[in-house]
Amino acid sequence: MSQLGKRYKCGKCGTEVLCTKAGEGTFTCCGEEMKLQEPKPLPSSD
Repeated sequence: MSQLGKRYKCGKCGTEVLCTKAGEGTFTCCGEEMKLQEPKPLPSSD
């Protein structure tokens, strides 16, 4: 299931997509399912 506001990335070619509408599908690229990207940590505000 795709999640609204999440980014997905192709492991082969590096294509990234941003989900703008949640639904019952999966993103595919280069014949494989795209992986959900982990959020990047924010820098500390010391």
